Amino acid sequence: MNSVAIKQNFPGDDAVAHYLAAFKRQRAALPGSGIPWMQRLRDQAASSFARQGFPTPRHEEWKYSDTKPLQKQRFELLAGGAGAAAKDTDAHRFEGLKAHRLVFVDGRFSVNLSSMRELSAGAVVMPLSQALPSHVDTVQSHLAHYATMDTNAFVALNTMLMSDGVFVHLPPGMIVEAPIHVLYLSTADGGTSQLRNLVVAERGAEATIIEHYAGPADSAYWTNTVTEIDLNGNAGIEHYKLEEEGDKAFHIATVEVHQHRDSRFTSHNAALGGRFVRNDINTRLDGENAQCALNGLYVIKGRQHVDNHTRIEHVTPRTVSRELYKGVMDGWSRGVFNGKVIVHKYAQLSDSEQANHSLLLSPNAEADPKPQLEIFADDVKCAHGVTVGQLDADALYYLRSRGVPKAEARGLLTFAFANDVLTRMRIEPLRAHLENLIRVRLPTRATELP
Repeated sequence: MNSVAIKQNFPGDDAVAHYLAAFKRQRAALPGSGIPWMQRLRDQAASSFARQGFPTPRHEEWKYSDTKPLQKQRFELLAGGAGAAAKDTDAHRFEGLKAHRLVFVDGRFSVNLSSMRELSAGAVVMPLSQALPSHVDTVQSHLAHYATMDTNAFVALNTMLMSDGVFVHLPPGMIVEAPIHVLYLSTADGGTSQLRNLVVAERGAEATIIEHYAGPADSAYWTNTVTEIDLNGNAGIEHYKLEEEGDKAFHIATVEVHQHRDSRFTSHNAALGGRFVRNDINTRLDGENAQCALNGLYVIKGRQHVDNHTRIEHVTPRTVSRELYKGVMDGWSRGVFNGKVIVHKYAQLSDSEQANHSLLLSPNAEADPKPQLEIFADDVKCAHGVTVGQLDADALYYLRSRGVPKAEARGLLTFAFANDVLTRMRIEPLRAHLENLIRVRLPTRATELP
């Protein structure tokens, strides 16, 4: 690392200095440390992170999410990864699901906890740390090509400190039948996992990938993850991101997708855990007839804060996007949704629909929706809608008039609200797992609104 350059650009922020110092101490032990282009990439990321610093509410994209609580803590990049046993991961299995399973503990791959099924010849599913030296051409051609570190400080920080993650490369026509379940388990109070995932699907390839984040309820830790996905012509990826971090955890995630002609991308993003959660999911429809569907559900309580940012760019003609995000807020929680759809000048005949609906179960809960449409073409079909409200009083009265206790009636209506997103998930064991988690959170009080 060019320490002089870092010092010259250093903004004087203690938190920034902490992570730059961690990089300086540990860079020789990070994956790819002996690979020149990786060293250059990490140094560029360090300079970018030093220049940007942490975002504040003065940044429009962070208007509703203050990162000061995150900056006040000094999380450490862990070198271990052995702090978990099989019993720790059993609770995070999806009963009945037959999947390729990779487990990362505190940001490091655990071969003992992972169980891979046989893959068809040519398909690659492995830790990124192992792919860096063994699949250098593919990794170098795609890593850091889609997630922009120049304008996203957390992507820059992740690129600087990335420890490990999953690498998936599907050759042309390859269809991986069993889902790829990647469990990221945090175990250490005060630790941070800087996870990096890379998925490359060649022409006509298909797979289902589950990113699953979990950790102890009573530990403060930080997960910062970046996933880059490149879909070649007619390729398809169904992507699940299930976040059930601990109550004191910070979780920041970026998913960047680049889609070519006739490709298909479906995202299911479920956020239930964490103290402070920020999700950025962005896709670029850069080929005719490319299609994407973004589905999101956040069910939060207490003083949880979940901020979902999505961006869909229609770059070429005849592209299609569909988006549905739903949020259930209880207690003093706060849910933010910022969905931006951009239709570029030459993206004629684009077709886009976006909806965000928020359900407030408490007078102290807060929803901040912000749909955005930027259209530069003149022959398109675009629509968006937003609602924020409470449980339907007529429906509640109807259930109560038939003998359903008020608390149970509130629970039934809340689940029905969320179920619209759950039913879009094709993997039944995962959907059942989510349903169980949500049922635990259903309102049991009869004295809240309405």
